[in-house]
Amino acid sequence: MIRMAVLQHVEFEGPAAIADWAAARGVPVRVCRLGRNAILPSIDDLDMLTVMGGPMSANDQAQFDWLGPQIALVREAIAADKTVFGVCLGAQMIAKALGARVYPGSAKEIGWFPVERTGSHPLFDGLPDSFTPLHWHGETFDLPREAMTLAMSKITKTQAFAVGRRVLGLQFHMEATEASVQALLNNAAHEIGRGAFEQQPGSMLANLNQCTRLRPLLDTVLDRLTGILGPAQKARRVLPARRSISRV
Repeated sequence: MIRMAVLQHVEFEGPAAIADWAAARGVPVRVCRLGRNAILPSIDDLDMLTVMGGPMSANDQAQFDWLGPQIALVREAIAADKTVFGVCLGAQMIAKALGARVYPGSAKEIGWFPVERTGSHPLFDGLPDSFTPLHWHGETFDLPREAMTLAMSKITKTQAFAVGRRVLGLQFHMEATEASVQALLNNAAHEIGRGAFEQQPGSMLANLNQCTRLRPLLDTVLDRLTGILGPAQKARRVLPARRSISRV
């Protein structure tokens, strides 16, 4: 069984539906809350590293003394062929760990906006050509040299990328739940302006049904990323073979 370490940067951006996925599959999760001076996990104590979002930038290493070591841990995990999953800021950290540039986007993207799949990749094949996750970011990044773009939005060229089959970065929040969206609004609504891609809290709350639609997509992607069989796949495996009926 894999062991997952989660790097959480602020109290209101936890693993959300990622934790639900792990619980359903018996995956032990260790959450390291960096804001509480948590010690980063050892590379030998994890099989999967999940890096969550946060209001800081991947470039703020002078302001946050844990940021440089965390990016180094991401780089070490990738080199050790661990499974690495980054969400929002976490995706930017993966990009930076692989030598790509992180910088302000053309505009903030906050709210429920569609992304379009680009190309074919085992982690995303079979997902809808377009789906609507939650966005909450003002920065973007260049695609790392080793990576492939998996999704884009109207104003963000790289919304998802993969390096091989064990490293995945999502600029958007596929893990969103009703509780995690409410937590973001309670703690970060002051970041919302009046831009064309900045939805107001009422609009975001009115579309919480998107969380339910995202859940099977997240489960599928994480099952593929980790190689774990989900409950539905396990059920199909144990179904008895149909007996052939001979007729005379």
